[in-house]
Amino acid sequence: MEIVASPSPNFDERKFPVDMLVLHYTGMETGQAALDRMRDPAAKVSAHYMIWEDGQIDQLVAEDKRAWHAGVSSWQGDEDLNSRSIGIEIVNGGHDVPLPDGSLPPYPAAQIGSVIGLCRAILSRHGIPQSRIVAHSDIAPARKIDPGEHFPWAHLAEAGIGLFPGTGPAVEADLLLPGDTGPPVRTLQESLAGIGYGLVVTGAFDEATTQVVSAFQRRFLTSHLGRHGDPETQALVGRVLAAVRAV
Repeated sequence: MEIVASPSPNFDERKFPVDMLVLHYTGMETGQAALDRMRDPAAKVSAHYMIWEDGQIDQLVAEDKRAWHAGVSSWQGDEDLNSRSIGIEIVNGGHDVPLPDGSLPPYPAAQIGSVIGLCRAILSRHGIPQSRIVAHSDIAPARKIDPGEHFPWAHLAEAGIGLFPGTGPAVEADLLLPGDTGPPVRTLQESLAGIGYGLVVTGAFDEATTQVVSAFQRRFLTSHLGRHGDPETQALVGRVLAAVRAV
């Protein structure tokens, strides 16, 4: 796998061993604009790798260094995720630069092939559990929505990258909506927190819960994005939690 060296000055020393992999989209007009920004000292942002639409991989920061890609974030009780993770930026305009018809730009097959190849290489070098291969939106649900609901997580899971258990049998459950309170909301919050989302269990379907449920749906159940705590979402949260506990 050929990798182009495109060094960025935006890094520092890690405080923890690598045990996470975080996937992003660039959300800019072009890959060159994203690369220039991540190499600009004034921007104070970077990633370890960037993958172009044609599959070219650029490396900006060495894996043993702390790139600046995650921002304020948390997962499975950990913070300072920059110190724990390798960050991959995937060139895609996403929600920030949609297509003329308003749809989200696709991820080309060559690009996803390189994503899979690079992720496999990273996993061969580091002890990263499947439950800690995450979207930027997973670790910062109040701020981020990348790499977006159009990212092919199921395809990556088929290649052995990340958890994606898929839907299962329907369950009997009430629709949970923002403002609801009670034991079912608490159970949903406890399950989401058990998966890794940074969510305080209050028993109230508050704004933070709304954001986390949306992040979960964007990753695992895109067809239900915006349906809040519907029965299908509740059931899949349970399936993902079981998968997390099994790894």
